Formats: sequence, structure tokens, C-alpha cells
Amino acid sequence: MSTLKEKVSERFSRLFADPPSSASSPVPNPVDDETPQVRSYSKGGILLSSYFSYIIPSVGGGGSKSYERELSVPPSSVNFDSKYETLDTFEDCRSSGENRETENDRENDDDHASMGSTSGSEVFEQATLQPSVEKQLSYLVDDSVFISSDLHEFLLSSLPNIVKGCQWVLLYSTAKHGISLRTLIRKSAEVSGPCLLIVGDTQGAVFGGLLEAPLKPTAKRKYQGTNQAFVFTTIYGQPRLFRPTGANRYYYMCLNDLLAFGGGGNFAICLDGDLLSGTSGPCETFGNLCLAHKPDFELKNVELWGFTHASRYLS
Repeated sequence: MSTLKEKVSERFSRLFADPPSSASSPVPNPVDDETPQVRSYSKGGILLSSYFSYIIPSVGGGGSKSYERELSVPPSSVNFDSKYETLDTFEDCRSSGENRETENDRENDDDHASMGSTSGSEVFEQATLQPSVEKQLSYLVDDSVFISSDLHEFLLSSLPNIVKGCQWVLLYSTAKHGISLRTLIRKSAEVSGPCLLIVGDTQGAVFGGLLEAPLKPTAKRKYQGTNQAFVFTTIYGQPRLFRPTGANRYYYMCLNDLLAFGGGGNFAICLDGDLLSGTSGPCETFGNLCLAHKPDFELKNVELWGFTHASRYLS
């Protein structure tokens, strides 16, 4: 390696010392045929020989063959693009994997959130859509044969404002006090103000009306009450209320052997003195239809409810 370097350096020194003649080419020397002649080339004032100093290594470590082998590998043979493509592919794979993981995590989070919201909404819905019967019937001091939660809610919205918020007290019931209209009239004196009569026939109809308490029987047929009176029935699939039409003032009459609502054509409700049977038909006072399944019916039970704030009924 050192001999080759000395020969190349000697050739460069000889070239730089003897500039070529511009007239004609030099005559080749037979001795020089052994090594190709190196011509200098200048472009922009820079000699080509200046570049050879960078090509020839200053220290020989691996011999001329290794040096020639290194120089024989063209720079273009190194595929830098493949390296970057590999890196890009790796980045793409990693990013796509991360995206998939992120999407999966997001879906899982959404599923958990939807499950949580669904379960939360179901609990709330169950709490709001399941009404408490005890709360709806909290105004009733005693048990009733007829009053369901729906009927109680319906009647509560139909009562005059003067008795709303009061406790419902069972003043009379044929199941507790026996079958007697006189007993019913006497028990109505325990409260003052409106009272509610609820009766039922043997075929399942529940109907009645609003009266004034205490009941005051008259010797002759004489109508009493105010335009706050009404009658109702459940035979039409849901509770239905009939208020005074203004055609007359036949609100109700009370005798020792008869209790009736309405007039003008028929009684809307008429109960006999033994509280075993009665009649119902259309009347002008309330503009109602028959309130029972049949115009002539047999009574199943009779209840009279009063409204009060008295503490003696709350025990």
C-alpha cells in the first residue's frame, strides 16, 4: 500500500512540476505504460488532484484489496429508502394498532357507560313509575271495600277544596254497623261539611255521590244540598263524574226510609230504608245515565265517608 501511495504521489509531483504543453500532446514513455496516466482537470479554478487526497487513506490498515473492495461499492447500492419505508411501516403499524386499541377502549367505555346509564335510568324509572299504594291511600283512616288507589285518586281530585287535605274517616259501613239507614243518618252527625256516599251492587258496579253532613231527614220529600253535590260511577271502564247541569236544584233528599240523589225523570241513586236494594236512572239534575248495571239493583255494601282534621280519628 505504501508503494502505491509513493508512486501516485510521485506522479502528481511530476504533473504539477511539468505543465502540459498547449501545442501538442506529450510523447508517452514506455515505462509509463505500466500505470495509466492521470490527467488533471480543473473546473472553476479547482484542480481534480485536490479531490484525490480525500480518496487515498493516510493510513493503510486493510491492504489494497480491501481498499479497492470498499471503493468498488457504489453509493447508490445502499437503499436508504427501504430503511425509511421500514420505519414508516413500523410507525404505521404501531399507530394503527394504537388506534385500534383506542377505538376498542372507547367502545368498551361507551358500553360500560351505556350499561351504567341504562341501569341508572331503569332504577329511576322503577322508582317513579311504581306508585306507592300506601302513599296514595294515606288519607284513609279506615279500610274500604270499594276504594282502590285509582278510585281514591279520582275522588280526591273531584272533592271540594274545603275538604282537600283532610283525613278520610269511615263514618258508616254495613259490614261494621249493620244494615240500617237510620244508623247511617246518626253516624253522619260525627262530622260537619261534605260527606261521600259509596255503594256497590252485586254485579260489581261502584257508584255514589257527595252529600252534606250531618244528614237531616225531613218528614216530607224535600230536596237539600248545594251545587257542590255530584254523582259518579265506575261501570264505564273508568270512574266517571256527573255534576249538576243547572236544570234544577234537586240535589238530594233524605227521609228516614229513603235516601236519593237528583230528580227530574228519575233518581240518579235511590236507596231504600233497609239498604238492601235501590234504583238508578237518567235524571235532569246531573245529566247522568244509569249508574248501576241495571236500573233495579241489589246492594252489596254501603259506606259513608267524612272528612276531618280531628286527632281522635288518627289513632
